[in-house]
Amino acid sequence: MTTEKSSVIFWVLVVLTGLFMFWAPFQRALFNGGTIDFERSIYSASVWSSIILLLIAILAFFVFKLQEKKDVLTILVFMMPLTYIISLSNAASHYLATNMVYIQMLYATFFILGVFLTRNKIGTVIIARLFMISGYFIVVFGLLYWLGNGSFAGHLVKWFAFMDGTNSNLYRDAVLTDVNGSRLTSVFQYANTYAALLITLILSSLFFIIKSRKWYVVLPHAFLLVPTIVSFWLTLSRGAIVVIPVIVLIMLFFFKISRQILALIQLVLAFITSLVILQKVSDIGIGLQKQTSASESWHGWSILLLASIVFTVLSITIQVFVQPWLERILNRFDSKKYATFILPIVTIVIGLIGAILIFSDTGVKNLLPDNVRTRIENINFQQNSVLERGTFYKDAIKLWKDYPILGAGGGAWASLYEKYQNNPYTSRQAHNFALQYLVEAGALGFLAFIGFVIAVSFFYIRSYIKSSQEKRDLHFLFFIIVISLLAHSMIDFDLSYVYMGAILFLALGGMLSNSSSSPLKLKSHSILIHKSFPAAIGIASLVMFFISAQLLSANGDYKQTLEVIKTSKDYNQIVTPLDKAISLHPGHPDYLLTGQVSRIGILLQVYNQTQKENPNDSTKSEPFFTQAQDLMAQLLKKEPHNRAVAMQQLNMLLLKGKLQDAYEWANAQIPNYPWYTDMYEKSMSLSIDLANQAQTKGDTAGFNSILDKALVTYNTVLTKIDSLKNLPKDQIQGREFAVTPTMALNVGQISYMRGDYTNAVALIKPHMTDNMDDQVNRVLIRWYLAAIQKQGSKDQALMDKLIAKDPNEKQNIDAIMAATFPTK
Repeated sequence: MTTEKSSVIFWVLVVLTGLFMFWAPFQRALFNGGTIDFERSIYSASVWSSIILLLIAILAFFVFKLQEKKDVLTILVFMMPLTYIISLSNAASHYLATNMVYIQMLYATFFILGVFLTRNKIGTVIIARLFMISGYFIVVFGLLYWLGNGSFAGHLVKWFAFMDGTNSNLYRDAVLTDVNGSRLTSVFQYANTYAALLITLILSSLFFIIKSRKWYVVLPHAFLLVPTIVSFWLTLSRGAIVVIPVIVLIMLFFFKISRQILALIQLVLAFITSLVILQKVSDIGIGLQKQTSASESWHGWSILLLASIVFTVLSITIQVFVQPWLERILNRFDSKKYATFILPIVTIVIGLIGAILIFSDTGVKNLLPDNVRTRIENINFQQNSVLERGTFYKDAIKLWKDYPILGAGGGAWASLYEKYQNNPYTSRQAHNFALQYLVEAGALGFLAFIGFVIAVSFFYIRSYIKSSQEKRDLHFLFFIIVISLLAHSMIDFDLSYVYMGAILFLALGGMLSNSSSSPLKLKSHSILIHKSFPAAIGIASLVMFFISAQLLSANGDYKQTLEVIKTSKDYNQIVTPLDKAISLHPGHPDYLLTGQVSRIGILLQVYNQTQKENPNDSTKSEPFFTQAQDLMAQLLKKEPHNRAVAMQQLNMLLLKGKLQDAYEWANAQIPNYPWYTDMYEKSMSLSIDLANQAQTKGDTAGFNSILDKALVTYNTVLTKIDSLKNLPKDQIQGREFAVTPTMALNVGQISYMRGDYTNAVALIKPHMTDNMDDQVNRVLIRWYLAAIQKQGSKDQALMDKLIAKDPNEKQNIDAIMAATFPTK
């Protein structure tokens, strides 16, 4: 340990860890959003972690020895990235899956970092303080935005934070307004994950308060506890309100009776203080989101500061004077075997009574602000968010059953959920870390993760029981972090934020470093055994550094492309940085197709332009299309479940007039995107075109077969629409899913072609409008007028409107009526 503390590398690692804790949250907490908008910060973090891992490898070369069973876990942490590498064989998205491999490597790095930095007291204290200080900074940052000081807060962090693209002086959505009102999100842009961090900070602050009698140690944590709890309320996170009592209860089981009582007293006082001022602070903040006011802002801060001072005085008084007295009178109970279980059980009873008071019509909940009270009143199993999460979880299980052992790779849920979803919701996150991990890494990866966490927890808890109070206190913060983040991530996607995942694994490392275990019975104590691990992670760090730097460079080249296109239309100037980005990061969907500027999009634009300029010379335009199709073929192999890629492939087939191939492609994609109407529309429209071709060739059997298949597709749509009626009444359907005008036109045409004019009118008429500028609407009216004329009726006013828009419509209607179709 002396070697570690006196090592330059040790202190460099401490500095890098501190910088990461302050930098990462302000990069939108490194959210793994699966698009180019989020990747740069993650690749930057990967470069950081590669350097950290290399430094750890050098340090480990001198201090690491494989002596105890717990030391094996320092090596086994690489099971997680390994299982993600294995799942690449089934990857639904190569891009998302490889990104998760890099992220898992980052997590493994932070775990080992936690192990090495917290092996001694000074390292443990520094890491704990860095976490608390950075956490408090996030809290203050969020409150600055809530109380109308966003511009000041933005200026504090703009030199290193990811700022709003439209206003470089503001951090985007630090306060987010949605259907529930204004919600505090701070750096996360998502209130529920911010609430998860706040739970961790609240309970960590509480721990630091109750473990000390020194007023100057209690002061900073007590002073910031009330603002942290107020921030917690302002997130309006119902899930967090449900989860925090559970975590408090778990914590209590690890305390002796005097600390249990102190923890409950301090926590109850802090929450009461926050509730006293919550209505006012909430109202002021909501008003300041609409209109700035220096006086109102100061009013809000003065209330918050006064409440914090009052609680701080109470908290210090309790710790300095009440704590010694409590310990004296309760000391004799600490040796009793089951004494520490009494108060948690009593707490459960009191908690249930409190829940009844809040949720029943007793008037207690009227003490809360309107927005908070509304959110609490909506905590039940029949609300949309609970029902929707239940649907996510069922759909995740359906997905996992198709990839049970190895999973479908990182990002599997985002890539595949549309294929398995019960109704047309939109959610690229499963809102449950365990299930999302299961579908990504399969049973193999999930069991590896669970087994790893259980093993770390086993070593920690066993050592905790046997340790002195001082040693217990030194590392208990890490347990709080782990239990808080894991508990809340069971109902939300907190660990899709790489910052949160890094903190989790750092804390797991801190838990393990405090543990003791029996020695390993190695047959040989040769240098090779102890030095091979540092050598291996050293090599891994160099590989990851090279890959991460390359990906970061590719992202920079793509950003350069976006800048070039603003000022130049020159083909070569635009594609030069873009091609460089693609060469560094092949198969990137944004670079090739789905980004703001894409290589395939540019090639197709040039193809269309060249074709117009040289209508009789296809040799000039065809190479551009061929190159686009080659890139599309490569992209389809790596991103077979990307809807934008599927639609572009369909459009390219149509561009070349390959109707049969386009028809088959559309039908093949419908099962992958069953709640999107565009593929159904394309399939049915192509059915009409192909049926007309069959008619021209005199192929009656083919004509009727194609139309029958179109009706099957239409009935599939009707069946799915009908299934939505079975959703619970409080669950929102999601995106609209209904028969579109194009579908109605197609099925109406089929009825017309088969002589059922009454049904054709019934299908088409409900979808007609007065908008004669809409091409689909005009075609609907055209076939409607032809159908009613076949029935011996007419609508002269509608006919006049149509012809007034386009005199050729009379000929179009006559052509429909003159056409003959084969009988079935």
